[in-house]
Amino acid sequence: MRDTGDVADGGDKNNKSEKDQSWIPKIFKKRICTTFVEDSFSNGGLCQCGGTRDTHASVALGDFFSTAIVNHWDSAQHSSEYPTDAFGELQFAGASKRHSYFLRLSWDTPPSMVYTLMTAHWGLPAPNLVVSVVGGEGRTKVKTWVREVLRQGLVKASQSTGAWIFTAGLREGVGRCVGEAVRDHATAASSLSLNKVVALGVAPWGLVHNRQQLVNEQGSFPAKYYVHNITRDSCCLDNNYQAFLLVDDGSVGRRGGETGFRAKLEDYISHQRTGIWGSGSIDIPVLCMLVSGDATLLERIDLSLKSSMPWLVLAGSGGTADFLSDIVKNLSLAPVVPSSGEGDSEAGPSVDLKDRVAERVRKYFPSEVETDKLVERALSIYQNKDLITIYHGEQEGPNDFDTVLLKALVGASKQRVSVDHSPYNEELKLAVTWNRVDIAKSELFNGDIQWRYEDLEDSMTDALVNDKPQFVRLFTENGLNILDYLTYGRLESLYRSVADGTLLYQLLQRRLLERLGTPSPLQETPGKSAAKNIHSGPVSELSLFEVSRVLELLMGDVCQPFYYAPLDLDQITSKRRAMRRASKLLRGDCLYREKRCLFPWASLFIWAVLQNRSEMATFFWEMTGESVLSALSGCKILRELSKLETETETKLSMKEMAQKFENLAHDVFSSCYRSNESRSFTLLIRKSPVWCGTTCLQMGMSADARLFFSHDGVQSLLSQIWWGDMKRNTEVWKLLLTFFCPVLCYTNLISFRSQEENPQEKNVNPSEDAVGRDNSLYGTTVFSFSDIKHIEADSQGIYTPRTATIRGRPLAPKPPERPFVVSRWRQFWFAPVTSFLGNVLMYFLFLLLFAYVLLVDFKPPPPTGPAITELVLYFWVFTMVCEEIRETFFLGTKTLRQRLRVYIQDVWNKCDLTAIVLFIIGLICRMFNWSYEFGRDVLCVDYMVFTLRLIHIFAIHKQLGPKIIIVGKMMKDVFFFLFFLGVWQMAYGVANQALLYSYDPRPDRIFRRVFYRPYLHIFGQIPVEEMDVGKDWDMACTRNVTLIDAGAEPCRITNSNWLVVILLVVYLLVTNILLINLLIAMFSYTFNEVQANSDIYWKFQRYNLIVQYHARPSLAPPFIFLSHINLFIKRNIRKVSSVKIHHFVLQLKGKTANRIMTWETIQKEEFLSTQSKIQKSSDSERLKRMATKVDGVMKYLTEGRDFDHRLRTLETEMEYCSSALSWIVDTLAQGGTFKPPRPPPNLRDSFTPSS
Repeated sequence: MRDTGDVADGGDKNNKSEKDQSWIPKIFKKRICTTFVEDSFSNGGLCQCGGTRDTHASVALGDFFSTAIVNHWDSAQHSSEYPTDAFGELQFAGASKRHSYFLRLSWDTPPSMVYTLMTAHWGLPAPNLVVSVVGGEGRTKVKTWVREVLRQGLVKASQSTGAWIFTAGLREGVGRCVGEAVRDHATAASSLSLNKVVALGVAPWGLVHNRQQLVNEQGSFPAKYYVHNITRDSCCLDNNYQAFLLVDDGSVGRRGGETGFRAKLEDYISHQRTGIWGSGSIDIPVLCMLVSGDATLLERIDLSLKSSMPWLVLAGSGGTADFLSDIVKNLSLAPVVPSSGEGDSEAGPSVDLKDRVAERVRKYFPSEVETDKLVERALSIYQNKDLITIYHGEQEGPNDFDTVLLKALVGASKQRVSVDHSPYNEELKLAVTWNRVDIAKSELFNGDIQWRYEDLEDSMTDALVNDKPQFVRLFTENGLNILDYLTYGRLESLYRSVADGTLLYQLLQRRLLERLGTPSPLQETPGKSAAKNIHSGPVSELSLFEVSRVLELLMGDVCQPFYYAPLDLDQITSKRRAMRRASKLLRGDCLYREKRCLFPWASLFIWAVLQNRSEMATFFWEMTGESVLSALSGCKILRELSKLETETETKLSMKEMAQKFENLAHDVFSSCYRSNESRSFTLLIRKSPVWCGTTCLQMGMSADARLFFSHDGVQSLLSQIWWGDMKRNTEVWKLLLTFFCPVLCYTNLISFRSQEENPQEKNVNPSEDAVGRDNSLYGTTVFSFSDIKHIEADSQGIYTPRTATIRGRPLAPKPPERPFVVSRWRQFWFAPVTSFLGNVLMYFLFLLLFAYVLLVDFKPPPPTGPAITELVLYFWVFTMVCEEIRETFFLGTKTLRQRLRVYIQDVWNKCDLTAIVLFIIGLICRMFNWSYEFGRDVLCVDYMVFTLRLIHIFAIHKQLGPKIIIVGKMMKDVFFFLFFLGVWQMAYGVANQALLYSYDPRPDRIFRRVFYRPYLHIFGQIPVEEMDVGKDWDMACTRNVTLIDAGAEPCRITNSNWLVVILLVVYLLVTNILLINLLIAMFSYTFNEVQANSDIYWKFQRYNLIVQYHARPSLAPPFIFLSHINLFIKRNIRKVSSVKIHHFVLQLKGKTANRIMTWETIQKEEFLSTQSKIQKSSDSERLKRMATKVDGVMKYLTEGRDFDHRLRTLETEMEYCSSALSWIVDTLAQGGTFKPPRPPPNLRDSFTPSS
């Protein structure tokens, strides 16, 4: 079945591919010889195209007059175009599972159409480099060192740069070597870099062996291509290539038909841009690499050099390569003088230079007859020798071949750049395109070159768009000012460069279409199908307003909208008004785009996080300020994006990256907390201008950052807020005793922190220099959070020293203190723990009153009832409803819609809402006689809901809190267990009822015996007398159908009772042993899994409870009604603004804000330095350094062998010179022509040092 499914899937895919590429024969053509031009050497059997007479059509053979006057066959004149019949996918039978693409096309096909086909329809990645390997074709043997250059040099360098390699693509010569090298590197490379090297074969169609296997007018998906298992070279296609372009000129079995098309394709690609969708800063570099070759290649080389195409010549590989190497290296540039045989307007090289070239042509091409044409070609090539780079691979080795490629391209590009440009710009752009930061560091940023901002600007954009974070870091470290670089207009252009098909692109397009008034096609979760519908959207009109809308979707209500200030929308709260205002602004001049981005690193961090670029986002996080909050914000964005993402791998990577940023926030805050506890507290509650007014606590809560909240520093701050001015080690019994006897708060029964801190504050001299005191730099060492919660004097313009320092204001003279009686009373009753204790005690009294009313004092409907206690209960619930309304509608600074959304999202708020709704229904129903009992039933159920609310109250407890988390997790296991139990219970219950009773129409008895009775069987309640006919059953029964319909008990069936007993045994076996033990195992697994993290979950949920009771009035229901009246008078009559609407928020300004940000940055740098040291000391880094050292040693050894070879050559030459000189001396001595003044020196004297 599996194989069948695979075949079906493959068939669907093939049909889809065939449908998608059915347009190819309409555009791409093949060529067929239409004129038989007889080959004089074949006795009339062959045409000059290479085909036999039998393979030509009758039309080609009929025109005898035309063929009689034609001496040379020409493809353009003697062949015609027809729709191509060979295209699609190619499968090499028995060689590879991977499919390759192939296309038969005419030699005059426009290269733009071919390039679009390869990139858009075949899905080949756009190249950062194209290396066209020329020569080395046929069955000539390739030298060993050339193979190593191709394997370790060319393919390895291409893999690091993301290159296309052009060869003939046949299993012969250099093409076979390149295919094997690509195969070996693909086997050793990681999965992420498999597609970085694309090997393309451009071969003549008439030369391909077994080409008829590829012919199919409808296309082949795939075509089965059989390759003979032979080790020698052949003209078969190589299975290691990703695509084949089979150029057809109408000839058969002849080489060279693809040369013109290949040159045009290379020239076209050299004018295309690199990067994603052509977003790079340079054209795609194309380099032709010459390996050996014959004399016919000189024409191709000359034509490509005239179009400024650079060439890399492998000297020593033989043939044309050695010829060009000899000319470029050994001929001195002769003066150019007019030739006597030419006109005045033309110029040519001197006769001496031409003779030397002719001499070398005869040396390297002795069999060529027309040497004059070769000399002219060679002289033309010599005039463009600056575009030729000679590589002595046998001497230099293949290790630094990528550097050789880079220098060859740079040398060629320097010939084309203007004088105003820096000579290193092209080299930098190529290094960025290839993502070779090592070359950039060693060659360009070694301190010798002074880079200007203008030189780095385009390369910076290229590095950002194409995700090259190492270059972004390098440019930032070498003089690029990010403040000058990042304007709002450039930030918009970065968002416009987002690749289509990504989640961010779809979200931005949806917001853009909403602003433009176009119906959005993305009503569902974004997907790839939706991306096709919006690909033609107005991308160029994308603005920061759409980015702000996307961030608002992801960030929610935790912060204010982003980028509203530059768009002049910061005073607008309505989304519709903001959209209309933004549309009007964007139709104008958009002057904001020229302004500098206010927080450039944070903006780039958001841009990288939205695209799920881990390394880039990490670097921007390192550079941005407010590192803890930035990491939490990145965590929040990624977790929200993962909920919208449909691709599983992308979703998983987003979650991993979100966890990474949460870990960074946790670790950096740990460093801050170890450095200074008080400053770290300020860090948590400081209002951030970078992140639109949010705090670390608010962002961490919104991002579900449980690990961050479990940190001791965060919990210490929460505990300090929870206890207010009281010490955290205060026993609970002291609080209870003081709660019932408030006078005890004036005794020493409870210790207050302010008793120890106030003397320190009194000793501070307000006129003392603030810079000299460490405490005044970042806030007081330990501050009282009652000042944050209840700053009554603050709202009236009066500041205490503590609040002044906390709020970032300079220290003011100390105002008159409140009386001790008032201040101590406020310190005790305004603490959140006191409010919590009061609410718990009053809630227990409420449940007792509710139970008393239901059990004892529930009177009939009016006028008899309700009783006084019930009326008190109604008032109590009314005060609770008032408090819920206050928390929902009158607390916080958010809009009404945002408040309602936040309220509904909380599970316990839903529980409160359910309890209140049920109470109102029960209250209304119990007031009428006809619904009295139903109302009482509803109130009984409602009592259970109110009682369950106690679980949330005790979530603050250190021991009970984690257990509550575990119980909540186990409830999910119970639901799964109930599903299995329900299935088995229904199966048994229905069968059991049908076997026991043949007829029983009463629904109540059916429900009890089908569902209720099997459920009781689990707990051992089995009515054996009823189910086993062997037992006596004293129940009166009948078989009369009429009586049974009237309600009488039917009698049991006795003949199938044995089956009932068997089913009972099986049912008890499955439920009591199998399912119950399954439930126990599920509980054990959940407990073990959650127990390790239950403390983290509890600490995270503790924040919500502390926020809730921090914002609550001190009095609990029903006395909270008095607090509500007091608040109404203060807010609406006295017009005193509320301070509690800002939960734990400090507004720092001026020097105080800058100093704490500087301190946080210092702690982050120390943390990163520590992490870097740990990473450097790891085994993997040590192995990398060791590998680098070994490579250096091997390089020196290679150079040593080269020196040894040179010394041996020098010794050989010295021996020859010594022998020649000895012969000259002997000859002169024997001649006697003249008498020497002294005898010739001997060997021993020649090494005697001169005095």
